[in-house]
Amino acid sequence: MLQYLKKRWKYLVAKLGGSFEENADPKIQLEQAIAEAKDQHTRLRQQAANVIANQKQTEMRLNRAIEELERVNANARQAVTMADAAQKSGEADKAVRYTGAAEQFANRLLTLEEEIESLKSLHFQASEAADQAKDAVEQNADLLQKKLAEKQSLLSQLDQAKMQESVNQAMSTLSEAVGEDVPTFNEVREKIEARYAKAKATAELTEGNVETQMLEIEKAARNVEAQGRLDAIKAELGIEQAPVEELTEGDAVDAD
Repeated sequence: MLQYLKKRWKYLVAKLGGSFEENADPKIQLEQAIAEAKDQHTRLRQQAANVIANQKQTEMRLNRAIEELERVNANARQAVTMADAAQKSGEADKAVRYTGAAEQFANRLLTLEEEIESLKSLHFQASEAADQAKDAVEQNADLLQKKLAEKQSLLSQLDQAKMQESVNQAMSTLSEAVGEDVPTFNEVREKIEARYAKAKATAELTEGNVETQMLEIEKAARNVEAQGRLDAIKAELGIEQAPVEELTEGDAVDAD
């Protein structure tokens, strides 16, 4: 039973994780990734600063030890010189005192020399670590700059993808029904084409109808009769008539 519950839990976690990735906004995720990269760079700089600071502290300790070594060495030499002078002048007490001081300075010299050798080793290691830390910070800074530049490119690609998705959706809407009460573009086009074809067919039938042709002939004959009446009126009024070419019945129809 426990094994089954573990499997179900892992399944639910994987399912929720997949749903989150599908619904997550890539722009927000990109901003989160850049923010994490910046935070990581900040942490790396702080660690590198600590390493470099340790190298600086070791260097200062080494310099102080060397300065003290020079001072103690000078004091030891001075004590030996004074002890020798007291010995030659017969001042035994001073000679013993100066000799004891010289021995103390000598012991201090030995301790300082050992400390300096240890500090030199530490300083060498700290210097290498500091150089590596500086290189790591520089490399990470370059990587961060590349990510920032790539961010702009990715955002541009994301905008293009969104625009293309909108175009694809619009094109899909033109060929697919968007609802029960809204016809598709293809359906509207077919309806208009069918209506246009029907209107053209009806016009063709009307143009070839016998009744239509008879009406046109009657209209042409009436026009000829009206022209004759007009000529008679002009004759009564004494108006000369211009020569008119004789029109055939077919010409009268064409002229109308």
